[in-house]
Order: sequence, then C-alpha cells, then structure tokens
Amino acid sequence: MKLHFYKMQGIGNDYVYVNGFEETVPNPAELAIRVSDRHFGIGSDGLILLLPSDVADVRMQMFNADGSEGKMCGNGIRCVGKLVYELGICQSKSMMVETLSGIKSLTLTVEEEQVTSVRVDMGSPSLEIERIPVVFNERRVVNQPLVIDETTYYITCVSMGNPHAVIFMTGIDQLDLEHLGPKFEHHAMFPESVNTEFVQVVDPHHLRMRVWERGSGETLACGTGACASVVAACLCGASPRNEEVTMSLRGGDLQLCWDNDRVWMTGPATLVFSGDIEI
Repeated sequence: MKLHFYKMQGIGNDYVYVNGFEETVPNPAELAIRVSDRHFGIGSDGLILLLPSDVADVRMQMFNADGSEGKMCGNGIRCVGKLVYELGICQSKSMMVETLSGIKSLTLTVEEEQVTSVRVDMGSPSLEIERIPVVFNERRVVNQPLVIDETTYYITCVSMGNPHAVIFMTGIDQLDLEHLGPKFEHHAMFPESVNTEFVQVVDPHHLRMRVWERGSGETLACGTGACASVVAACLCGASPRNEEVTMSLRGGDLQLCWDNDRVWMTGPATLVFSGDIEI
C-alpha cells in the first residue's frame, strides 16, 4: 500500500508526519523504524501521527527512530500545529494538542495562511525523582556528580514529559557524543533511559546546547531538552527566572522562558516536502 506523508522539521529536528484523519497506520512502531532510515527510507528522527482526540483539537502520537513511543516532542508539536492548521483540520490560531504527557496549548503566528512560528505552553517541569524517573537518594537531582568513564559530570534532572539529564560545561563542540551519549542513556541511574543535554553558558540570556536523545542518538535539536536545560540553568543560577533565554542548538535557535512555573517555547516549523511511500 501507499502512504501519504509530510516531512517536516523544527530547527533541524525532523519527523515524518502522517495525517491519521485520512490514513490508517496499522503498526506505527515498525513504520517509524522504516521511514526514519536515511538510506532505505525517508530519513527522520522518527514518526508522528495526527489523530482524532476527544479532549483536544488533535492527538499527537510520536515514535522515535528505534520504534519506541515518546511521550512528548517540543519541536515536533510545533510542526503538528502548522500541519493541522494548513490542512484545515483546525484553523484556529490557538489550538490544543493531546499528548502522552498531557494537553498542550499552542499559539500560531500566521502570515498569508502559512504558519511561520508557534509558541507552546510546555507545562510545568517535574523535578521529583519518581516523576522523571531517576534513581537517587534525595528528592531532586540538582547539580549532582555522576562519574562516567572516570570523569565526573554534574547533572540536573528534569522531566518535561520526557526525562532529561542536563550537564553544564565548556567545549561542547569537542565532545564525542557517539561514545558518551549512550553511557548516559543506558546508565543504571535512569530506569527508563534518558535524554542528555550538554549545555554551554554564553551569558545568562544565551545558552548553547548539544543533545543525545534516547532512541535517536544525537539530533540537531530537541525542544523538551531545551526547555529542561533552561529550567536547569535557572536552578543552578546560570540564568534568571521569568526572563526570555535564547537556546542555540545545532539546527537553530529557540526562545524560552520559565515563567510562573510554566515553560514557554517559541520557534519555527517548516514543511520540507510531502509525498507517498510504499509500505
């Protein structure tokens, strides 16, 4: 059978999107593995389905490149908003999207009927160890040491629907994430594995980040990871609360603010191409 798809990216975090209002995907986990392959498939960080919802304008179901289901994707949800609006599924500039980590509200910037950027209420960060989850002997993990390959890294653990371990350091461009990333992802401290952000502070309102995503490896961007990193920066005194911070990732910039215990994220959403794939 042929399946119609949309290839979209948010600052380089690319996914294959399928309109589940019109298409049926019997095994999305297997399809995610196939379409994500950059040599034998379309090439992406995973698969996202747009589905009907009883509690929101649309339901977003997201799968990583290895077929595992993710609870939330910050860059992906902005592209969901763009696609839902431009396909006419919901043509409100304010919409609600159901995810496994709760209902998220989106505000769309539209120019000539094209969505150019999306602001997302990413909700409140979770810091309690059982909600991330992380194995630790205190209620929170803030700037705590973790030894990997005889090197001590100071980590702050945050959940934004997905678990994140944030490390502040210099020289992030020289890191060998192919080697280092899996050491964090599969560490016994993280029973459900973890996304790891390596963050360099340029100044209090400007951070740089590289990310190793569980199930996908290093990606050009991670929206929930950027949100978690700003929360960690505020907790560690590197950035101020209630003020906008620019996060520079390999794929581009996001504007973030941890305000009134909610994290707000603003960034672009781009359609790369659409087409049909035989499955």
